[in-house]
Amino acid sequence: MPLSPTAKAPVTDRSEATGVQVQNLSKEYPSFLSSGKTVAVNNVTLSVPPGDLYFLLGPSGCGKTTLLRMIAGFIEPTSGQVLFTKKDQVRDVTYMAAERRNAGMVFQSYALWPHMTVAENVGFGLDVRKVKGIDRKRRIAEALEAVHMGAYGERKPNQLSGGQQQRIALARALVIQPDVLLLDEPLSNLDARLRHELRSEIRRICKSTGITALYVTHDQKEALSIADGIAVLKDGQIIETGAPQHLYRHPESRFVASFLGESNFLRGTFLAERSGLASVRTGVGELAAKFPSGVTYQQGQPVEVCFRPESVDLAAGTVENTIAVEVVESIFLGEVCEETLRCADGSLVKRTTLGHKGRATAGDRLSVYINPQDMTLLVRD
Repeated sequence: MPLSPTAKAPVTDRSEATGVQVQNLSKEYPSFLSSGKTVAVNNVTLSVPPGDLYFLLGPSGCGKTTLLRMIAGFIEPTSGQVLFTKKDQVRDVTYMAAERRNAGMVFQSYALWPHMTVAENVGFGLDVRKVKGIDRKRRIAEALEAVHMGAYGERKPNQLSGGQQQRIALARALVIQPDVLLLDEPLSNLDARLRHELRSEIRRICKSTGITALYVTHDQKEALSIADGIAVLKDGQIIETGAPQHLYRHPESRFVASFLGESNFLRGTFLAERSGLASVRTGVGELAAKFPSGVTYQQGQPVEVCFRPESVDLAAGTVENTIAVEVVESIFLGEVCEETLRCADGSLVKRTTLGHKGRATAGDRLSVYINPQDMTLLVRD
């Protein structure tokens, strides 16, 4: 599979890419504090479509790196299966040695050999696979060009910046032409500007090669900006999966809503379904909200409505879903203003507006509106 930094479309279509299936995968460790066991990954089932850049997202200690390393073959699972699928072929790689899976790994720490040149580092995986001569040189050159590092082949890693070293680590993973690319928080050691630059590069490379990639991170913006799909993990389990925009706009749990950016929550009780929307009685009045998929509610059931700060607009004569508020605080952050608003029942909500539109003043009384399509109904914990 040739690598081309100027490719306009995937080199391979999705029918040629490899999918990843994880079925009831678990990993347990002996507990040093008791006679029991510590469960790092708990009965996880996940399907990663061929050719997708798929993110495993969650807080530290949620099991995402353990899950990735079981897929890579670095950790043996306690139970369950890891399958690589291609067209009608299914490979059970659950207990297969890492070097036989044809999966490329990019680590957080770069893991480059300091005594080797850049080209030698990139070619290390080819040496293990007995690729020699002209083919070896060509593949190293293609991998370096794919990460825009073609002119650096004779340098040593200590002559490169952190961002350049991470590009070399990515080239080393790509040069073996892997079926699956695995990335374990590859940008966490870089500053904000480099993270922003390299995450776009990673997506470009994955899409130009048509490769399936799994990417572990705890950075929500990283995941939302470049992922095709996201699995959100907590305590060793997958809480929710979906496309970035859907998970952000319409989460199905309070944890996902809180983890993927800032959210407002208002408690209430479910009244009825009206015109395809949920009617909810809250301390600030009756509000209409979008139903999450696959959940049935009973009249009088305790619920919450969730909405993002940027969904809060000034009301313009609209009666439905308007809330009377008083501005508590307004903070100017350049491109945006962040406002804290107090509702009539004392609850606080956040509002985000573009900075050039001006800022409200503490004590101002406003009427704000939230579109029902931007307001999601949640079961109250």
